[in-house]
Formats: sequence, C-alpha cells, structure tokens
Amino acid sequence: MTFDSNRAWNEASRAVSANREVVLAIAGVFFLLPQLIFTIFFPAPEMGTGLSEQQVMDAVSAYYASILPVMIPVALCQGLGTLSLLCLLDTDRRPTVGEAIGGGLKGLVPYLLAQIVMGFALMVIGLGVAMLFGTIGGTVGAVVGLFIGLFLVIPVGVRLSLVGPVIAVDKQRNPFFALASSWRLTHGNTARIFGFYALLFLAMMALLILANVVTLPIALLAPKHIATLAASAIESVLGAIMALYFVAVIGQVHRQLSGTSVETLTGPFE
Repeated sequence: MTFDSNRAWNEASRAVSANREVVLAIAGVFFLLPQLIFTIFFPAPEMGTGLSEQQVMDAVSAYYASILPVMIPVALCQGLGTLSLLCLLDTDRRPTVGEAIGGGLKGLVPYLLAQIVMGFALMVIGLGVAMLFGTIGGTVGAVVGLFIGLFLVIPVGVRLSLVGPVIAVDKQRNPFFALASSWRLTHGNTARIFGFYALLFLAMMALLILANVVTLPIALLAPKHIATLAASAIESVLGAIMALYFVAVIGQVHRQLSGTSVETLTGPFE
C-alpha cells in the first residue's frame, strides 16, 4: 500500500480536534506535567566561559548522572501516555479513558523492551560504522563514518517507528514481533514516511523558535526566576502538544498502512 502523508496528517488532526478534551487531558498528565517538573527542578547546568573541553564533558556527565533516577520515571510516564493516546485514538474499539490507560499499562513493558532493543540496534549500527571508518581513516574517517552511520540509522528508525501502535492497537505483546510487524508494515514506504516525519520535525522546530522569540521580551524585562518559569511553562506546553500530534500521526500512519477503516475517525469518545 502506498503511504499518503496528506491523508495521515488530516486524519490525525481530525482525530485530535474531535476529541480534544480527552486527548489534551491525557497529554497534560503524561507529557506536560512531567516535562514541566523536570524543566523547573532539574535545569541543565550553565556553562561558563573559559572551560576546557574536558571540564564541559565532566559537567555534562555529572548532570546526566544526577538526573538519571528522575529520567526513568519520566520515561515510564511518557511511554504510558504514548500507549494510552494510541489506545484512545483506536476509534474502531472506542475505549473509555480508563480502558485506554489500562491498555497502555498492559503494553508498557513490551513497549519499553522494544524501545531498548531498537535503541541498542541503532547505536550498534551508528557507532559500529563510525569505529570502522575511524580505524581506517583516523579522526576524519570517524567523522565520515558518523555521517554514513546516521544515513544507515535513519531508515532503520523509520521502519521501526510503528512499534507503539502495533503494541497498543494490535495488542502485540512480544517486543520482537512488534518490531518485525513495524518493519513489515513500512516496507516500500520508507522514503515517504521519512519525508513526512522530517517535515513534521521542521514544523515543530519552527514553533519552538517562534516561542523563543515570543518569550524574549520576558527574558529581557522580567526577573530571572520569572523569566525561567515562563520559558519552562511555554516550552513544556509546546512539547506536550507536539508529542500529542506526533503520537496521533504515528497512529494514523499505522492505521493507513494496516488498512484499517477510518469511518468512525471523527466521532468523539464516550
């Protein structure tokens, strides 16, 4: 089946608009609040001038080591939110909010395992190519290898991007089978799906840049703590909305490629 990006975006937008109260509530709980708490209480360290490369690396390493215990529950929360939204947008079954969250809980462990396997595989591909070229050509070879590794990793990531809906909607609880199913569904449409994701990513980056421009007067005129709070709130709201639409898009990509009917798409949830 040939993938139609316009159809996927229109259906995702209609699904979110028709049920905005429910999906915004889920996005607020599972995306907005964790991100807001994380941004306010665990800000990235400010790098002063005159620091050496090693000092910067040490500061970054110490920061990520300190926030690791917090990142784990945030990742769990966002994973549950992703699966719950995918269940809610499964309009053929039309689950209640409670049923959607319950379905998300059932699929959370397989989803996380699939994400770990996918991340490890992508890392092995990317770093393996970079190390191979680095062994042959030194630093220049390693840089070239990184670009080649990225070129190889991107299509693999696209092929495996439907793991979430396969687990949430198709109820596939085996993470390896879910990865294989995503690979099968995206066969022959990798370039189209990648182009769609790339345009969506660029649109999201444009929104973030616009938000930074809008908050610039606040950063210049307001006290530092107020400016930081305002920037964190706006960034978290935009991040939650972007996550919501990206999940909806992935759900509709899966829906289209799996040949699922869209007759009940615009009907509000109970």
